[in-house]
Amino acid sequence: MSGFFGVASKEKCTFDLYFGTDYHSHLGTRRAGMAVYDPENGFSKSIHSIENTQFRTKFDKEIPDLEGNMGIGCISDYEAQPILVRSHHGSFAITTVSKINNAEELVAEIVEDGTHFFEMSNGEINATELVAALINRKDNLIEGIKYALDVIEGSLSLLILTPKGIYAARDKHGRTPVILGKKENARCVCFESYSYLNLGYSDDRELGPGEIVVFDADKVKTLVNPGKDLKICTFLWVYYGYPSAVYEGINVEKMRYNCGANMAKRDNVKADVVAGVPDSGTAHAVGYANESGIPFSRPFIKYTPTWPRSFMPTIQTKRNLIAHMKLLPVHELIKDKSLLLIDDSIVRGTQLRETTEFLYESGAKEVHIRPACPPLLFGCKYLNFSRSNSEMELIARNVIMELENGEVSDEKLKKYSDPDTEEYENMVEGIRKKLNFTSLRFNRLDDMLDAVGLPPENLCTYCWNGQE
Repeated sequence: MSGFFGVASKEKCTFDLYFGTDYHSHLGTRRAGMAVYDPENGFSKSIHSIENTQFRTKFDKEIPDLEGNMGIGCISDYEAQPILVRSHHGSFAITTVSKINNAEELVAEIVEDGTHFFEMSNGEINATELVAALINRKDNLIEGIKYALDVIEGSLSLLILTPKGIYAARDKHGRTPVILGKKENARCVCFESYSYLNLGYSDDRELGPGEIVVFDADKVKTLVNPGKDLKICTFLWVYYGYPSAVYEGINVEKMRYNCGANMAKRDNVKADVVAGVPDSGTAHAVGYANESGIPFSRPFIKYTPTWPRSFMPTIQTKRNLIAHMKLLPVHELIKDKSLLLIDDSIVRGTQLRETTEFLYESGAKEVHIRPACPPLLFGCKYLNFSRSNSEMELIARNVIMELENGEVSDEKLKKYSDPDTEEYENMVEGIRKKLNFTSLRFNRLDDMLDAVGLPPENLCTYCWNGQE
């Protein structure tokens, strides 16, 4: 996943840009960068790896050297960005949040016209560089951005920094958010709505699907009006969004309370305490506890001082151990207890199985698992969510393959996604046995969508039911 922040100010912008970008650090773990524009000195940028360190420690010393009154920054799980580009549009910096499923086809078409690309270390093309090349195929930036939004299969939201202002465009189906903020003598744009609040900005508005705007410190101008085909990712509320974030007017933390409450209304398990897998499962558990009357507890605590992100060692045999080393048990809250544990989802199931075994070893009598979303049946093809990109890594699909002796039709998958069928019950029981839970009950899709509160047709549910 990735996130971005941009600011146009009548004064030096780098303080706001630095902290606004940093507030997106939960969205990526590999690369971070900032680019600024100064009328006297032109463009400058800085990009660093943040795989084993925090954003601020990498960029703190460079802030005095990044002079400018306009800038864009990003946190990325994949490509290095922002990148600087010189073309017939002039010089500009660009950063994207994207997943380009037809990248090879687009690259081949562009290369045929005489353009070349620099390969990244993994042999892939930098997606942001590809977007810039698509934009440069048209006569002006507006037409270029529209063209990129149209031809990319997957998703694309972007920021472009130019000497005249910052262009912002939201994915044509609104799968990721793009939000505007404002204060006296400055305006900003971001992925996460809370990222500008402590910097003195107030809410302006959220861009609509496919909307393109350009702004400077004084005003925002709409260049392409928003469409009506909104399909924002529901997983933003369930897992990826930070608790204080608001998308389409719906707060993440509040949605998770609603989600937990809806789960409790359908459940009849007798547990001693309700707990959440930190951090994203915690709010779901609070909602469940408030509705059910079962006390909320924290039987294990995440150690954060030296574990800010999920570092994975190169020694394969230690990966499973490292995955849960940051979780520290509180034995007094575990021993002889029947625990109801809520996680945001079950993907591979490896870490949750490790956590469950760790609770049994710490003296737990029972461990009941309640994921806050339905079983993941399809790899996401719209966003770079490392949690569910490959269907072969999904434990639900593996169990289905076993139940169906390796052959699964789309028609059959529909039955497994329906919580009222025998196939669904068999799948859930198969997952429970594999992961050694006392009981397992997934949140229903209709209850999860109800917890969001938006019209269901405006929410993407592809990874759960395969519907686009």
